Amino acid sequence: MSLGNSGGSSVIVPRNFRLLEELERGEKGIGDGTVSYGMDDADDIYMRSWTGTIIGPLNTAHEGRIYQLKLFCDKDYPDKPPSVRFHSRINMTCVNHETGVVEPKKFGMLANWQREYTMEHILTQLKKEMAAPHNRKLVQPPEGTFF
Repeated sequence: MSLGNSGGSSVIVPRNFRLLEELERGEKGIGDGTVSYGMDDADDIYMRSWTGTIIGPLNTAHEGRIYQLKLFCDKDYPDKPPSVRFHSRINMTCVNHETGVVEPKKFGMLANWQREYTMEHILTQLKKEMAAPHNRKLVQPPEGTFF
């Protein structure tokens, strides 16, 4: 069924529908359960503030550690990426050592953001980044410390 538009243009899913889909996926648990996320405040009708959790990958300095992150989806999400900040202290090349902010210019997914990316993509990519050669053996701050 065509609505008279030419070419293969796709439907743009409204922000709230998109975030409701992400909420549903995040609550179900993703893949092997080492990455999850959910809303901070169920009463926030704008669905802006989220908490993500990553369990550090095996055979790295992050193994067995549980990392908490804050994701903030402003009104222009998903057209623009959320801001992402580690709450748990972590030593990674893409994370600001003072603030815990994941720096877009050092984390390709945020630097080259595409509308179809999701918070799940960000968290799984950060987990992969923990296992990357330049991060996997970095000395980590004491567990249970926060930015």
